[in-house]
Parts: sequence; C-alpha cells; structure tokens
Amino acid sequence: MKFLDNLLVRVLLAIALGLAIGSIANEVFVGVFVTINDLFSQFLGFIIPLIIMGLIIPSIGSLGNQASKMVGFTALIAYGSTILSGFFSYGVSMAFFPNLLKNQTLNAVSETAAIQPFFHIAIPPLMDVMTALVFAFVVGIGLARIQNSVLLQVSLEFENIVNFIIEKVIIPFLPLFIFGIFLNMTFSGQAFIILNVFAKIIAVIFILHILVLLTQFILAGLISGKKPLASLKLMLPAYFTALGTQSSAATIPVTLKQVQKIGVSPAIAKLVVPLCATIHLSGSTLKIVACCLALMMIQGMPIDFFSFSGFILMLGIAMVAAPGVPGGAIMAAIGIIGTMLGFDAQNQALMIALYIAMDSFGTAANVTGDGAIAMVMDRFFKEK
Repeated sequence: MKFLDNLLVRVLLAIALGLAIGSIANEVFVGVFVTINDLFSQFLGFIIPLIIMGLIIPSIGSLGNQASKMVGFTALIAYGSTILSGFFSYGVSMAFFPNLLKNQTLNAVSETAAIQPFFHIAIPPLMDVMTALVFAFVVGIGLARIQNSVLLQVSLEFENIVNFIIEKVIIPFLPLFIFGIFLNMTFSGQAFIILNVFAKIIAVIFILHILVLLTQFILAGLISGKKPLASLKLMLPAYFTALGTQSSAATIPVTLKQVQKIGVSPAIAKLVVPLCATIHLSGSTLKIVACCLALMMIQGMPIDFFSFSGFILMLGIAMVAAPGVPGGAIMAAIGIIGTMLGFDAQNQALMIALYIAMDSFGTAANVTGDGAIAMVMDRFFKEK
C-alpha cells in the first residue's frame, strides 16, 4: 500500500499499535521488543558520531570550495534565522508550557521500563559526540582551504554512505523502534501522558511556525522593499509541496519557481534556494527546542538558560549538516540532544517520534522561509 511509504503514516501507525498491543501484551512479548530496541539504541549510539562527521565535513568543505561573499552572507543569514527561531521557541515554550503541562509528570523514561532486555550487546562508539563535532569542524574548515582536495572527495563518498545508512537503515527502522517504546510505556502505564503532551505542543508549535514566517517576511519586506504578505502568499505552493514531500531537497524545484515569482533574480534564486534547502532549518530548530523543553518539563529535568543557549547555538550548526530527507534534521541533531541535554536512548526515541509527527510543518516552514532569505540576498547582490 502506497500510503505506508510515508514516514509520518508509519510512525503514527507504530504509536497506535504500541498503545493498542501494550495494554494486552504479556511480559515475554514486550521483552522481545525491548531487546530489539536496546540493540538499535546501541547501534544508534555507535553511528551518531559517524553521521556527524559524514555530514558536517563535506558540508563545510564544499561550502569553502565555492566560497564567495554571497555564499558566506547567505550562510550567515540562514544561521541567524535558525538560532533566532530557536530562542523564540525557547521563550514561548518557557512562558506557556509550565501552565499547559501542569500536573502532567512522567518518571524518567528509562525508569518506566518495567521490562528489561533479554540480553545486552554493547557497541561502543569510536568517539564521543563532541569529539566528532570538533573533528568535523577542524577537518571541514581545513578542506575548505585546499583546492581540488582528494580528502574532500573521500568525505563526499563517506557522506553518501552515511546518507544511505540514514535513508535505508535508520529511517525505515524508526517506526519499529517507536513501536517498541510505546509498547513498553503502555505496558508500564505512562504512554497516555506522552500523547496528551503531543497534542498540546503540536498546536503551540504550529502557531509558532506561522509567527516565525510572518516575522521573516516582514523583515525581508522592509529590507527588500517588496510586499511581505504578497510575497508570503506566493510561497504557499512551496509550503504545501513540502507538507506532502517532507523534504526540503525534493521541494527545491517548486521553491525556486515561487521565489522567482516574488521578483528575485534567477541567478540569485538558483544559488540561494538549493543552499538554504540544506543550511536554513528555522522551522526544524523551533520544533526541536520546543519538544526538548516539553520532555524535560514533564520529567522534572533541570532547565538552565545558559546551558540551553549553548545547545541552541550548537543546534544551529548541526542543522547545516541535516540531509534533505524526511527525518534528516532530527538525525543530525540527536547526538547533541543526547550529549548536551542528557537525553538517554529512550528520550531520544520520544524526541524522534515527536519530531516526525510534525515533520511536514517544520519542512514547510523551512522552505517557505528560504523565500525571505532570497528576497534579502536579491536586495544586496542583484546585478545592476
């Protein structure tokens, strides 16, 4: 059935089955999926540093090879937009979530696991996440300064391997992983708290996306002299295409066409749109920040502004490496979510489920916001 090819459909089906079967399953049945999840968690821990290196090194290296004033300025605006969306999400979430999620508490997710895996196989990563990040930045920046680098070609091939693992192994397995999480949580009696949280924060995040898009286009309109609401309206076909594809990369042809309809010159549109499809993920960052805060609040985890600010700044960099495939942004971010926020494998799985449940809206916000950046770039770099 073709509709099952959609990742969101499979994740929602996995959650529904986990809820239904978890209420009637016995310990042995639940234990099988707890064991599978434990193995997958070990694999995920092993592969995340490789994902970080495989995505960030060629991203920075390739950007440097074609470095120009325009590319650098586009990257700077995209990063600024991404982290400002993250801080905006933080501010709104901290203002509204405490009351919205009042009296909804969840034991630490790892403690809800009434069933333990039948056996455990440790797969230690080659390095920790922060080491992988620093290594990726150092090598990527170095490659950006080397002409015709052989190592850059190697990193691009390694990127293909990493993308293959994400698309063909991790993403297809995620529904089964999420099914196991909700099966165990239902068995232990805490799944419906999470579902209630899902419903409440999805509504808030959707409203935040609209506010961010309005802000982006108002600012772009002030800078470019173009009408912000008319420009935003012209970007709606790209928005709705992204809702269906859940992929910034797959939406590039539509985004490119609509950006030119706004009045952006073709030369600038053809540079900015494909670049922003990779490096501008304001909608995704907004979602990740809100979902992390919601999970931290209902589990009583400490939230410190300065520590979380560092997480948002690092998240903006990690988003540069996100592949333009469904679920790609959360896979690029999950390493620093674990390292900087202390999320264990179970919490990371819930983050993935929360994120994918809203993946379409985040992707749509990302590509629509690309139009605002293109308007600004057209104002400063359009050929006279």
